[in-house]
Amino acid sequence: MKYLILMLVVAGVLWWLRSSRRQDLPPAPGAAHSPDGPAQHEEMLACAKCGVHLPRSEALPGRGGVFCGEAHRRDFEQEHSRP
Repeated sequence: MKYLILMLVVAGVLWWLRSSRRQDLPPAPGAAHSPDGPAQHEEMLACAKCGVHLPRSEALPGRGGVFCGEAHRRDFEQEHSRP
C-alpha cells in the first residue's frame, strides 16, 4: 500500500513539473497568428501560357494576360505576334 501511495506522489510531481514547463515554452511556429495580424489574402491569377496559378504580386504582366515567368511571357508573345 505504501508503494502505491509513493508511486502516485511521484507521478503527481512529474505531471506537475511537465505541465509547468509547457507553460514556459514559447508557442510553436505557425501555431499562433503573426503579430502583424491575420494574413492578407491575395488574388490568384492563372498564367496565360501554362495555366499555373500564382499570386498577383508574383505575376508578370504582358500582352495577352499575366505569366508565371519571363520565358512563358516571351513564348506567348512570340506565338501570338505572327500575322
